[in-house]
Amino acid sequence: MPSASGQCDKTALMTSDNRVYLLDSTLRDGAQTQGVDFSVADKLAIAAALDRLGIDYVEGGWPGANPTDDAFFAEPPALARAKLTAFGMTRRPGRSVANDPGLAALLDAKAPVVCIVGKTWDFHVDVALGASRSENIDMIAESIAHAARRKSEVIFDAEHFFDGYKANPGYALDCVKAASGAAARWIVLCDTNGGTLPDEVERIVGAVAQVIPASRLGIHCHNDTENAVANSLAALRAGARQVQGTLNGLGERCGNANLVSLIPTLILKCGYEIGVTPAALADLTHVSHLLDERLNRAPLKSAPYVGGSAFAHKGGLHVSAVEKDPRTYEHIDPALVGNRRHVVVSDQSGRANIMARFRDIGLDVDLDDPRLASLVETVKAREYDGYAYDGAEASFELLARRALGRVPDYFKLNRFRVMDDRRWNARGELVTESEATISIEIGGVASMTVATGNGPVNALDSALRKALLPVYPELADMRLVDYKVRILTPGAGTGAVTRVMIESADGEGERWGTVGVSANIIDASYNALHDAIAWKLFRDGAAPFQPSPPIGGRGKGEGGGSV
Repeated sequence: MPSASGQCDKTALMTSDNRVYLLDSTLRDGAQTQGVDFSVADKLAIAAALDRLGIDYVEGGWPGANPTDDAFFAEPPALARAKLTAFGMTRRPGRSVANDPGLAALLDAKAPVVCIVGKTWDFHVDVALGASRSENIDMIAESIAHAARRKSEVIFDAEHFFDGYKANPGYALDCVKAASGAAARWIVLCDTNGGTLPDEVERIVGAVAQVIPASRLGIHCHNDTENAVANSLAALRAGARQVQGTLNGLGERCGNANLVSLIPTLILKCGYEIGVTPAALADLTHVSHLLDERLNRAPLKSAPYVGGSAFAHKGGLHVSAVEKDPRTYEHIDPALVGNRRHVVVSDQSGRANIMARFRDIGLDVDLDDPRLASLVETVKAREYDGYAYDGAEASFELLARRALGRVPDYFKLNRFRVMDDRRWNARGELVTESEATISIEIGGVASMTVATGNGPVNALDSALRKALLPVYPELADMRLVDYKVRILTPGAGTGAVTRVMIESADGEGERWGTVGVSANIIDASYNALHDAIAWKLFRDGAAPFQPSPPIGGRGKGEGGGSV
């Protein structure tokens, strides 16, 4: 466990072996998360990312359980370092190992390693399994021995082991001894209910290590008490040398031990040797976000190590201290895990925050520049009105650069009108359509465009793109990836002031946030959308449109039509 100095105290380790092996069960345990449904393509992409990261075992799923897992194992990925692992259970009561369809599907899977789960809690054996306790032990031993003859490695997951040990330690130990005696490479002690605390985990794993060599023990923790990572570290302290978990802590109920938190802790805090190299560790933030992207989720900003707020500094005094010595408020260098320091600009900001943010975006401003003091006051006033630049860094950058006169005017929207039409169509279907009309000037040339969309914001975005894309092709790969609305004055009912936060992305993997505030939600959306477009154009170095000289006497703004 981490000591007061921030390092793991390993004085109580029961083995001199410093190598810890990681098994990732995102593709099986993580798929049990509410709202998560991996496709075969998702599984292949995530397995490849885990392999590049340096995970030792990648658990791909449960053959025979569903068509997706069957398709995955039928054409498994070619992993360079990780061992692909298939998951299944012991033979059923009353069947032989040679006559059990579930066990046959597991062993027929194209995976060199199998993980077999068996019950070790006498209560479950009596009530759920419907078998005698002695038969359950036979089921474990026979299934492991049968699998060991077919596969290069067999892992035994001792389901509900900690509950079983606390209820009947003798029987729980008999179950894992049976698996060990049948040639299981790893005996993994599972806190399936997630209710065990770190001191109990350390004590019980230590007791098991008196019976089974610690170098063959693993730990699999659920997070129902927010202790899955702490419990995993406690098991390692007691001698276990395999840790199971998932990316971003996915899993049913409250999830599993989060490997994204465990991996840097094991390397940087505890000094364990794992398969993840320092170079691969710097890719950790990317791998975490890759999973979120596959699940169409926004990354959790407060996630340890890899979150957008993990190294964010908001108070001016904190920023000043970090600028002098990062160790004052940062426990590691963010770059080690592929993250970066983030200075938040808010109504708590001082000049130190804004100057630090200027350095992040490459702005060289003198500390005595009178425009700096004005900008600080502008930020505070705008946040009082409801703007939030924490998470809308692109809007802040534009605000700052505009205050310094350094952002071109790419276009000017003179007017927009949005209409919604809810009606029954000719087929008797109820449809709702949105239509946006905009009056815009680009390079002094006026035009009007009309577009329809899936909702008023999409219609407005489509109308803007219709006008802008022919002039600014840089916008072709830009897309909206997240849209959030917050009511700022709930007492005003439907007339409340709203804040809209938009997150955009492009084909280069860049993501940026913008903000708009208004009593009109469409107006607030436009403000955020305008900033998103302007920041993209500025970042890509787009030149403001310059129209060709008039031909045949046509003057500025004549002729109408789209640009």
